[in-house]
Amino acid sequence: MRNAVAAWRRRDTFFAADVSYLVVHLGVVAAIAFANLFTHHGLVHHLSTWDGAWFLQALYNGYPSHLVYVHGQVQASPIAFFPLMPQVMRFGHDITRLSPPVVGLIVSFVTGLTATRGVGLLAEHVRDTTVGQKAALLFALTPGAFTFNLIYAEGILLTCMTYGIVALRERRWLRAGLLGLVASTASPVAAVYVVVCAVVALRAIATRRDWRSLLAPALAPLGGIGWVAFLWVHTGTPFAWQLTERGGWQSYPTLRYPFDILWQFLHNPISPTLTGHILFWGTVVGALGVWWCFKTRQPLELLTYITVAFTLFAVSLPVGLRPRFVMLLFPAVIAAAELPAKRYRWVLGLSSIVMLLFLYEELTSFAVFP
Repeated sequence: MRNAVAAWRRRDTFFAADVSYLVVHLGVVAAIAFANLFTHHGLVHHLSTWDGAWFLQALYNGYPSHLVYVHGQVQASPIAFFPLMPQVMRFGHDITRLSPPVVGLIVSFVTGLTATRGVGLLAEHVRDTTVGQKAALLFALTPGAFTFNLIYAEGILLTCMTYGIVALRERRWLRAGLLGLVASTASPVAAVYVVVCAVVALRAIATRRDWRSLLAPALAPLGGIGWVAFLWVHTGTPFAWQLTERGGWQSYPTLRYPFDILWQFLHNPISPTLTGHILFWGTVVGALGVWWCFKTRQPLELLTYITVAFTLFAVSLPVGLRPRFVMLLFPAVIAAAELPAKRYRWVLGLSSIVMLLFLYEELTSFAVFP
C-alpha cells in the first residue's frame, strides 16, 4: 500500500491538492455521519440544502409550465435553476439505481476534484509546474470549496471553464466551445466564459486571421440559449428566468450594490450581520485578487475572465462576493500561488481556517446561504 501511494505521488503533479481535497471533503462526510448517530437527520438531509433542494425539486416535480404568482408577485421556483444538474442526477439514478440526491453529491464531489485539478493545470499552462501545484492546493482549501460537499453545479462549471481556457490557449476551438456549451447549461455564470471566448477569438482573427476561432464563442452560449428558449416555450415568456430570479429572490444587477455593502460596513463596522461581514470581506478580497492579477500580468484570457466575473458578482444583489463566488475568481488563486513561499503559506493557512469555519457554519446553521 505504501509503495502504491509513493508511486501515485511520483506520477501525480497535483498529489498534495488531491490528498487535501479528499481529506477535507471525506472528513466532512464522516463527521456528519457520526453526528447523525445522535441527530438521526440523515447524511443526505444535511447535504441537500439550498440550491440542492431546488435541483431535486426540478428533478422530482419538473419545471412549472407557468410563472408561480402569489398576490401578483412572482415566487421562487425551479425555473431559476439551470437544467444540467437535475438531468445528470436523473441519468445517474437510471444507470446506477442510486438515489438522485446521492448521485448529486457524488457528482459535486468528483467535479470539485476535477475543478481543483483544472485550476492547477491552467496555472501550470500559464506559468510553470510549481505554480500549478501551489494553485491547485490553495484552490482545494479555498473557503468556497465547501460547496463541493453540497449538491451544487459549481464543480461542473469550474471544470468546464478551466479546461476550456486551456483549450482556448491551445487553439482547440471546438473543444473550448463544447466545454462552454456544457458550462452554459449548468449555470448563468458561464456567460463570463463566453465573453472570454469572444475576446480570444477576436484576437485570433486580428493577429492570425484564424476565423475558425469563432467556433468557441458560437458554441459556448448554446446551452444557456437553449435553456432560455425552452423556458419561453414552456412558460410563454422569454423572461421567465429573470422574472423568477427577481421575484423569488429579489435578485437583479445594480451598480449600487457593492457601494452599499462597503458603506454599510465602513459607516458602522459592528452593525452588519454575518452576511454583511462576509460580503464586505469578499468584495475586498475579490478586488485585491483582480488587482494582483493585473499586477502579475496574467494572460489576456485570465484578465478578461476575472474582470468580467468580479464585476458580475459585485453588482448581483443579493448574491455579491460571498465565498462561493470568490472561489469562482480562480485567476486570483493562480496569482496568489506566485507569492513568495512565506506569504503563500500564510495565505494557504488563513484560507484553510476560513474554509473550515464556513463548513461548520453551513452544516450547523441556515443563517447564511452559500
